[in-house]
Amino acid sequence: MINKDDKFNIYGSGYDDDFIMSPKVDFVFKLIFGDEKNKDVLVAFLSAALKLPKEEFKEIKLLNTELLREFKEDKKGILDIRVKTKKNEHIDIEIQILPTEFMAERTLFYWSKMYNSQISPGDTYDKLKKCITINIVDFERIPLDKIHTRFHVIEDDTLYKLTDVLEIHFLELPKLAKLDSLKDTDDPILEWLEFIDAKSKEGMEMLAEKNENIKTAYEILQRVSKSKEARMAYEARQAEIMDQLTREKTAKEEGKIEERVAIAKNLIGLLDDETIAIKTGLSIEEVRGLKN
Repeated sequence: MINKDDKFNIYGSGYDDDFIMSPKVDFVFKLIFGDEKNKDVLVAFLSAALKLPKEEFKEIKLLNTELLREFKEDKKGILDIRVKTKKNEHIDIEIQILPTEFMAERTLFYWSKMYNSQISPGDTYDKLKKCITINIVDFERIPLDKIHTRFHVIEDDTLYKLTDVLEIHFLELPKLAKLDSLKDTDDPILEWLEFIDAKSKEGMEMLAEKNENIKTAYEILQRVSKSKEARMAYEARQAEIMDQLTREKTAKEEGKIEERVAIAKNLIGLLDDETIAIKTGLSIEEVRGLKN
């Protein structure tokens, strides 16, 4: 999660000359991986994520290279990267910082839109090509001891794959903290995830020394971090995310209060006011007020 004390943040007056953006913020992620000039970096990332040779992605076409100018319209803060391969397969990459309860359903919904967009009325089904979604999330969603999980449509008992047109990946950043106990420690995507989740420049530099493609991504990140315009957009992005986190926390707290009040009302007449207050966390005055 974004921390207001994190060195990646730029709250306060002026900018630190040593400042560098966090690749975990979707705006920055797209600056690195969603720019036509940086295709080699995107190819390296896709090769690691999908475990395919880089040659498979040599002729990829970026479909949405623009950056949104108005960030406030999307309260969940989503700036995806859409790619089309030489086989006309579509790949969508999204990084999501804010916890989303229905992430699986949301992913299927956007996958279906990507899949349906390939044909027009009157077209035949053979025009439908494989669509892949890659979700990088800053919360745990899949209850398995793996950082990287991949899903298809398969038969329950035999695991026979009905079709290859659907492929969904989840890459869970928080699980990096317990890497030693997980099953996918040799996955080539892990170094990329460590770079995206890095908490300091020193951590990024260590990864850059081990991986030439990450070194290139880090150099891009250093350049964009010096742009005043990009810094301002980055700050706006972080502010929006902080606001959303605050709204969600407030909503949860209000929900808990409503639940306590409902329990207290059910206990009135069964227990004395002091006992109800102890069991619900309400004050005696609040309990008595519910009787009016």
